[in-house]
Amino acid sequence: MPVLELDQLRVSISRPDGTEVLPVREVSLSVDAGQTLALVGESGCGKSMTCLAVAGLLPQRARIAAGTLKLDGTDMASLTAAAAFQQRRRTVASVFQDATGSLNPVRSIGWQIAEAVRLRRGATQAEAWAEAIRLLGRVGIAKPEDRARDYPHRFSGGMNQRAMIALAIAGSPRLLIADEATTALDVTIQAQILDLLADLQAEMGMAVLLVTHDLGVVARVADQVAVMYAGRVVERAPVRRLFAEPRHPYTQGLLGARPRIDRDIAALVTIDGAVPPLDAMPAGCAFAPRCVSADITCDRQDPSAARDGAGRFVACHRPGAARVAA
Repeated sequence: MPVLELDQLRVSISRPDGTEVLPVREVSLSVDAGQTLALVGESGCGKSMTCLAVAGLLPQRARIAAGTLKLDGTDMASLTAAAAFQQRRRTVASVFQDATGSLNPVRSIGWQIAEAVRLRRGATQAEAWAEAIRLLGRVGIAKPEDRARDYPHRFSGGMNQRAMIALAIAGSPRLLIADEATTALDVTIQAQILDLLADLQAEMGMAVLLVTHDLGVVARVADQVAVMYAGRVVERAPVRRLFAEPRHPYTQGLLGARPRIDRDIAALVTIDGAVPPLDAMPAGCAFAPRCVSADITCDRQDPSAARDGAGRFVACHRPGAARVAA
């Protein structure tokens, strides 16, 4: 049974004028225990909004408008608000990009982790403090007994990210959401954090939902990849198959835009145009205005996601027709 399962999930945002827009449209994906699913795509494609829906942290004007969201096999729509909160507390934890900004500046690192332990495990104050020190040591903080009393401003960016990971695993979550968790770090610290997450995943059997713009990170750590565009998953496949044979023109464009170190290139390849605004989606395929292989069907009809062999899904009328998007 998947730890996370989304089926045709739709998120709606109500605007002040009473109209609604859909930042997430018919998203279907699943993540098993011990598996890493990477969400990739340009900014504004709905990756973070999907994660917020899973974690129950949608903005005030946003709501899940349709579809199914299951955590550990439990349909979250079937629960009361209080029961859904408890289910997420037991199941989901998040690590965000700006760890320093996410931590409480007026509480010590140890206090914040101990608070999570008390809330999630019902531990006493002494037990929670001891566990906070153990977790800090587990994520690679030297002299955790001393550093637990420090505040976030005394930690480097990489140390704060490690503290955030300790905070996240305090409740032994079944699903860890890592939303751009390594983007603000230099490459050396980034590699250390990725290795740490991989070790914790193997140790705890967590499912990981990874959001990143770094395709190198995806190739290194992901098992499955879901490519999002304009709020929708346009291609989903095992990571090796996706990199070896991208089928959707947008996926081809993303991979084609990567800088190369194995050969000289005159100029970087780009994808012309931009993601359409939420209130001006094309009538047909949202990527059609930017796609070099689009035809009249693409302009008029939004493609449905179809299985394309060996666990791959592609939402395209002409998958594989173009090797590179313009």
